[in-house]
Amino acid sequence: MFQCGKSPVRILSGGEKAESAIGAVAISFVAVPKMRLLLIEDYAPLRKSVAKGLREAGFAVDATGDGEEGLWYAMDKAHDVIILDLMLPKIDGLSILKKLRSKGRQCHVLILTAKDTLGDRVQGLNTGADDYLVKPFAFEELLARVRALVRRKYISKSPLIRVSDLEINTSTRVVHRAGRLIDLTSREYALLEFLALRAGQVVTRGEIWEHLYDFNNDSTSNVTDVYILYLRRKLECGGQPRLIHTRRGIGYVLGEPT
Repeated sequence: MFQCGKSPVRILSGGEKAESAIGAVAISFVAVPKMRLLLIEDYAPLRKSVAKGLREAGFAVDATGDGEEGLWYAMDKAHDVIILDLMLPKIDGLSILKKLRSKGRQCHVLILTAKDTLGDRVQGLNTGADDYLVKPFAFEELLARVRALVRRKYISKSPLIRVSDLEINTSTRVVHRAGRLIDLTSREYALLEFLALRAGQVVTRGEIWEHLYDFNNDSTSNVTDVYILYLRRKLECGGQPRLIHTRRGIGYVLGEPT
């Protein structure tokens, strides 16, 4: 057992499926993919307890107690999520966050702090944090928030996605290629955006079907192929080079494979 604020929590191993009773609520923990986290927290007992819990939940964790070393970790290594305290020695958390965003670092950042006023939360989020959790906290809530941020790992912080001369504004859902407006149906747009979020990677027909369609048909249906054809016609109008490439028997890739 360890204490993160007010609620004691039993940490279960990442490969285990079990239940922990917090009040009347039963929480099930399951294994997650091996993702790398960075924990920047100056209070050593809390840092060690949280790092231990995250590791037992299946994450790889880098942990440090001062802002200077934390900034070095954040700039030197790729992390899926950074858990960031604000009141740190040497360099404060907001300064770290500003530096990361000014350098274009897109890692998800969850602020974990005792600063609990509305102004503090607004400032943290406006500076570029993706989430904000106030101490004292329950570990299972922190874990749930971290997992939610990991699930969003493919989504860019900017609303603009660019692949070659293709530009997609995910906020307005407007698409241009070489400055030309591409008129797409809602389903064509959804398919293009999904491919763009994984540009350079092969996306299987099954993944496309599962992500975009809510039908009972088998995923081998040619509906996906038909919409790929529609997209190609619109994107390649006027003889422009092909952007969506077929990987026969596997799926499709937008742009050149990485």
